[in-house]
Amino acid sequence: MEKLWIIAAMGAATYLPRALPLAVLARMRIPEGFIRWLRFVPVAVLAALLAPELLLRGGAFDLTIRNQHLLAAVPCFLVAVKTKNLPLTVGVGLAAAILLQAVMP
Repeated sequence: MEKLWIIAAMGAATYLPRALPLAVLARMRIPEGFIRWLRFVPVAVLAALLAPELLLRGGAFDLTIRNQHLLAAVPCFLVAVKTKNLPLTVGVGLAAAILLQAVMP
């Protein structure tokens, strides 16, 4: 019985922080400017996650030709901009990373 209470508490701790803002915001009129601003959040979060991986090696900027991650990101970015096709973008990124790893020491 104790385990059931723990599972219920964990479920509430996971569900409530998501459901409460949704319930409150559903009754409010959100300004258009705020909605436009929110559209940029996923892009900003992705950039914040990717930038250190692409630009840093050992805590220092590495913008050299030896930075395999940055080199693999170039064709990946071009395919993403041109096609807006996520599976193709991921495939090109993987292929570029594998190819660079095989070619570069």
